[in-house]
Amino acid sequence: MRTITNKTEDTALNIVNLILGAILVVSPWILGFSGTTLMTWNACVTGAVIAVVALMAARQAYDWEEWVNLIAGLWAAVSPWALGFSAMTSAMWIHLAIGLVVAVLAAGELWKLYGSPEARSV
Repeated sequence: MRTITNKTEDTALNIVNLILGAILVVSPWILGFSGTTLMTWNACVTGAVIAVVALMAARQAYDWEEWVNLIAGLWAAVSPWALGFSAMTSAMWIHLAIGLVVAVLAAGELWKLYGSPEARSV
């Protein structure tokens, strides 16, 4: 298991993920799709996973946390089509936008762990 000793920029990325996860959790009520159970549950569970993993990674990031956030981000991005709520534009866009940002941030952290010149020298 590889770890990242968090620097200021790593902490900032975890704070961004925490905020994005929280936004996804409250989005059904803010954007008005809380009446649809499937969309609400998906937003709440996926957002909670993203936020909890970000909190855990705030002190020291492990590779499994970044893999979980990558998967959660990708799931959030494709879930409107996988679960059939892509016609609800507000729900679709919030899932897609947050999912893609979380996935890109997680991919960047994974690159630092496995692909960067620093990682290869370890």
